[in-house]
Amino acid sequence: MTKKPYILVFALALFSCNQRKEAEANTDFKYFDIKGYFGKEISRMQQLNPDVDKTVSINEASENKKSKIADWNKELAIFVNADINKTSWKGSFKTVKQNGTDVYTSDSKKIPIKKISVTQHGQQVDKIEIIIDNKNILYQSQDTLTYYPDSVYAIKKKQKIKLLNEKKYSIIGKLK
Repeated sequence: MTKKPYILVFALALFSCNQRKEAEANTDFKYFDIKGYFGKEISRMQQLNPDVDKTVSINEASENKKSKIADWNKELAIFVNADINKTSWKGSFKTVKQNGTDVYTSDSKKIPIKKISVTQHGQQVDKIEIIIDNKNILYQSQDTLTYYPDSVYAIKKKQKIKLLNEKKYSIIGKLK
């Protein structure tokens, strides 16, 4: 008879843990959900499997290639990683809404993502632009990420390592 109350208490404790996790998963985001948006885009691109006219440039040398992207997770990972809805960053971004564009900016030295601009018409995203700035004693880089759904994605990077020349990289993918 004494085992039944313990089992009941254990079952209630287990049930309450699951409820708490579910509640945490359904929290609203303070800023635009970059990670969720690109998660959906990755799934959509995997299904569409479009042809991509891709140009990769390092400094002035460039190469163009038409292909199918096998792994959209890998291709758009840099966009997914620009998620600003991290718990520790809550309240670190200023939000300005103007003419259908939401702009999120941060001046914090601890946060590499400096600016995200999301242009929408209704619920439809027309353009996302992300600026990432990393600096330390030996290294400095600035990334500009641009995404136009069903059209173009671009990753442009300027990198300066102390005692070396500046390098410029770019990847531009045009969807067909």
